[in-house]
Amino acid sequence: MRIGELARRTGTSTRLLRYYEEKALIVSRRLPNGYRDYDDAFVDRVMQIRGLLDAGLPTRIIKQILPCLNKPRVIHFTDATPQMIATLEHELNRMTERIEVLTHNRDAIAEYLEAVLDADQLRATS
Repeated sequence: MRIGELARRTGTSTRLLRYYEEKALIVSRRLPNGYRDYDDAFVDRVMQIRGLLDAGLPTRIIKQILPCLNKPRVIHFTDATPQMIATLEHELNRMTERIEVLTHNRDAIAEYLEAVLDADQLRATS
């Protein structure tokens, strides 16, 4: 698929897709006319990249862990430095904290919505 289609399917700008390619997070083939051509698997890959970026991971770390996200999951880290391990542990803890906050907020909104809907139903039947 061409870059515009990948952008549409992932909700990512073409400019950002070119940046991902520049950082070697994704790879395209070049068609004879020079257009980029992406495999369908890059839809999931781009969504993974966006999720990791949203979680706060830098592209240099994402580049190192992307192979671990493939199936089958075969992990080969020959260059995992103590600094990288510490960074991953820190980011994992940050993500866990964010998940807890998001879960709490989701539950609060669900309770509020349920109360609002119940109040509306009571008014409608009165």
